Amino acid sequence: MIETVSAQRSRTMPRGDKSAYTEKQKRQALHIEQGYESRGVDEVTAAARAWATVNKESGGGKLSGSGRRTQAAAKKKAPAAKSAPRKSTAKKPAASKSPRKR
Repeated sequence: MIETVSAQRSRTMPRGDKSAYTEKQKRQALHIEQGYESRGVDEVTAAARAWATVNKESGGGKLSGSGRRTQAAAKKKAPAAKSAPRKSTAKKPAASKSPRKR
């Protein structure tokens, strides 16, 4: 039997429903959102960025079964870090670099 789109939607979680997140994830998102708002980002954008950050760092809401990461796998993942700035020579095209002295 073919289900209609509206029947499929009634069984799925509505968009924006945060009930699948842990209390810790909700606190993290709120703190991140407040940080964006203090820098002048509007509320809607700040909330979207905050939840995107939480999803990236934790893998989304409460995961069950085979989707859940083990403690060991969670510890292996390094936190997001900014990369070091590139050296000035790395930005120059090869033709404009001075030849090496031997």
